[in-house]
Amino acid sequence: MVNLKQIHELPPILANQISAGEVVERPASVVKELVENAIDAHSTQVDVTVENAGLKLIKVVDDGDGIDADQVQTAFLRHATSKITEQRDLFRVRTLGFRGEALPSISSVADVVLKTSTGAMGTEVTYKGGKFVSQSASESRKGTTVEVRSLFYNTPARLKYLSSPNTELAKISDIVNRLALSHPEVAFSFTSNGRELLRTSGRGDLLQVLGAIYGVKTVSKMVPIQSEEPDLAINGFVSLPELTRASRNYISLILNGRFVRNYPLTRAVIDGYGSKLMIGRFPIAVINIKLDPALVDVNVHPTKQEVRISEEPKLGHMISNAIRQMLATKQLIPDATRDFKKPVSSRSNDYPSESPAISAQPQGQPLFEVPSETEGSNLADDDPIVIKQRDDLNGPRVAKWDRLLAEEPTSVPIFGETGFRLADDSNPAKAAEIQSQPEQQDLVGESGFPNLRYIGQIHGTYLVAETPENMYLVDQHAAQERINYEHYRKAIGEVSDDQQKLLVPIVLDYTTSDFLLIMEKLPLLQKLGIHLEQFGQNSFIVREHPMWFKAGQEEATIKEMIDWILNDHKISVAAFREKTAIMMSCKRAIKANHHLDSRQASALLARLPECENPYNCPHGRPVLVKFTNEDIEKMFKRIQDPHRTDEEII
Repeated sequence: MVNLKQIHELPPILANQISAGEVVERPASVVKELVENAIDAHSTQVDVTVENAGLKLIKVVDDGDGIDADQVQTAFLRHATSKITEQRDLFRVRTLGFRGEALPSISSVADVVLKTSTGAMGTEVTYKGGKFVSQSASESRKGTTVEVRSLFYNTPARLKYLSSPNTELAKISDIVNRLALSHPEVAFSFTSNGRELLRTSGRGDLLQVLGAIYGVKTVSKMVPIQSEEPDLAINGFVSLPELTRASRNYISLILNGRFVRNYPLTRAVIDGYGSKLMIGRFPIAVINIKLDPALVDVNVHPTKQEVRISEEPKLGHMISNAIRQMLATKQLIPDATRDFKKPVSSRSNDYPSESPAISAQPQGQPLFEVPSETEGSNLADDDPIVIKQRDDLNGPRVAKWDRLLAEEPTSVPIFGETGFRLADDSNPAKAAEIQSQPEQQDLVGESGFPNLRYIGQIHGTYLVAETPENMYLVDQHAAQERINYEHYRKAIGEVSDDQQKLLVPIVLDYTTSDFLLIMEKLPLLQKLGIHLEQFGQNSFIVREHPMWFKAGQEEATIKEMIDWILNDHKISVAAFREKTAIMMSCKRAIKANHHLDSRQASALLARLPECENPYNCPHGRPVLVKFTNEDIEKMFKRIQDPHRTDEEII
């Protein structure tokens, strides 16, 4: 029985195993530590090989500096490192690893063989379960090779907490992908059970790395951003609003070459899109941040993925502005044919047949999700599956990059046989009125938005319009939502004393807890022109409301605004105004199955270019989509798709 009063020093192996619990959580942690060491050793090539999701073997080979023979065993001691020498180095960390715990922690829970050379005769050292076994000379090329076998064999309790082989392999792939994105100047390869899953060129081309990970068609929808100030700079790529994913895990923040997690900066990326993103959808982004190391504390967490940044608000504002300014220069009307491409099977055989879907997790977030068995047969070739083979971008085919990036998706017919109503189908005079409209001189006006000419309506829901070069389908509800939203956003932001008296005051009843919370938030409501008076116990009375409220919806609008406060205790004035503007714009917009005459439709189209963002409704849905003349000619076989084979045409 342990004497709890007896203080004693832990044996080195046990201390290393405890440390391993922080540093080596799973196979992906081993890969991260070893690859970061390779990058710190100035490697230009790093090859990662795993077997059985890393539990049987993890092998990392680099061409870096190597380790001198008389220092190899020192590298396996706790807190031994070549990356810091004094206290002030902790506050200007310029390397990825520096704690000196990786090798001793890994070797304490596995069998490790390390071969290394600085260019002369090499050295090979072996450790089993944290115990030194042997050291000998070996003929090694310059660099270091680390083989980790039988991970966690002597800590079986750790194995119980690992996920399925599918999930563990996905986490390893996520780590390798993030490191490749962080260091495009390093050539990476990643192989699992003999199958190559990733290869990058190491030419310093971030776009090529993005293509190797995400696929060419996905990357063709990403655009560069850049901004610089005296103390910090950012650059990278973000997706156009039409290219989104269901989680934030596709946003990669790279700080001084280190992948980090930082919610405020991730939020800044999303905020840069404003209302251009659909609710619940998130962009793909890789943001490189260059910051003075003195302004960053990376010693907050054992894995060094969580950091403190002294210039965080300034940096977040910089990121949001860079994205906002980039999007302002882009024509954001989605191509109507982009989603009608032939699905390509891209499923890997590397996972067992029962491979489950992997959901986003707070720790070790996967860069991509692995599809379930039922999803795998319908995947398009731009679905971001970490386990698929990228033949078009790997090995000798890297040269095909420029050509593949320019490829267009295959077009197919999408129209049905019924439901199209010309503007003149009920009144010939309307047709004459539209035909007499002046000819449009240019496809795009100064605002970058097309100068649309109304043609007709489909199903009382979609407006058909044209320019000299393209045809457009406009969602009339989304269009008016956008127009209304910008009107209400301005009105709410300029709250005046103009109030409409209610003939019959509104009485609102709440529970005691809700009543107390609302009392705290009365100043917030007043900033939007909502004045609540206490009326008995746990009740409020409303005697007037802002002029911009829709008649007949006063009570419902006020209740909904109060519900936001009850659901989000920390809601800001800006967020409150945004939510209110979105709610009001939706309530007053034209609904589907509502037929417009030509004057109403033309007036709606004429107001769109006046909007700050005419491309999306406040919920992020597209307002309109485009068909080029070439798209239409392909649909009717007037021209052949150059990407189709002779067999497909026949």
